[in-house]
Amino acid sequence: MFLAEKQGNTSVSSAFASNRVIPEDQNTTSRPAMEGDAADQLKVRRIDDQDQSNASLGFCGWILVILSYLFMIVSFPISIWLCIKIVKEYERAIIFRLGRILAGGAKGPGLFFVLPCTDSFVKVDMRTISFDIPPQEILTKDSVTVSVDGVVYYRVQNAILAVANITNADSATRLLAQTTLRNVLGTKNLSQILSDREEIAHNMQTTLDVATDEWGIKVERVEIKDVKLPVQLQRAMAAEAEASREARAKVIAAEGEMNASRALKEAAIVISESPAALQLRYLQTLTTIAAEKNSTIVFPLPMDLVQNLMGAKK
Repeated sequence: MFLAEKQGNTSVSSAFASNRVIPEDQNTTSRPAMEGDAADQLKVRRIDDQDQSNASLGFCGWILVILSYLFMIVSFPISIWLCIKIVKEYERAIIFRLGRILAGGAKGPGLFFVLPCTDSFVKVDMRTISFDIPPQEILTKDSVTVSVDGVVYYRVQNAILAVANITNADSATRLLAQTTLRNVLGTKNLSQILSDREEIAHNMQTTLDVATDEWGIKVERVEIKDVKLPVQLQRAMAAEAEASREARAKVIAAEGEMNASRALKEAAIVISESPAALQLRYLQTLTTIAAEKNSTIVFPLPMDLVQNLMGAKK
């Protein structure tokens, strides 16, 4: 439920009451900030706004309103083009009568009626808006400087709060997103920033949504686009990764050599049991060489023949 902020002295509050709309939990602790349905809160706030508007116009205000009606009637039908306004499906209009928000809340979509001279209105776009967070130089928890940027999606949930409680909701949301990005990433290590992007984006979305609730802004989504590291750090990380890969490659090659030696040992044991097997192996090697169409052919001699020749020489 929303109420209009009032001064402590009742005699002065009727003439100098503030038009700022604030959540009720700032004045009383009877209910939590998020308690109750949003539609019920908006309905009660509109009733309170109507009571305040009717009570605060005063004698002079009613005179000006009556004069506006008379001027509209006298200048009819020319005045009809000044009194009837149109807002689109995705827009809402906040009407100010003598500087105060008109009872009934935001108008639209469609046609609505304003009085000449006494009424003015502000259009509020209710569509989802996206903007890029400029790259922020951030010092991580492990003393590494990184540049991080992101994107934020938000929309105006309450048009009255977006107009009455803040000067420029869009600019304020952009500045708050930059500050929140720096604060959240400043508590993370480099490895956490690179691996936990979804968690970081969710934490930022929750923080921004709570901070912009009084402005009538709903932050729908936050995404981390890119994390840029310094060139020297990139080279160091690349050298570390390359050294790690080379170490793994050497271990794999050593394991392969060990397995190959075991296989060769077992093959030698099998061949030693049958001398003819060695000769068959020689012939298979010759077949492989001949299939490659080489001009040079190596003809291996049987080992027993070589041994006989060596014995004859002795």
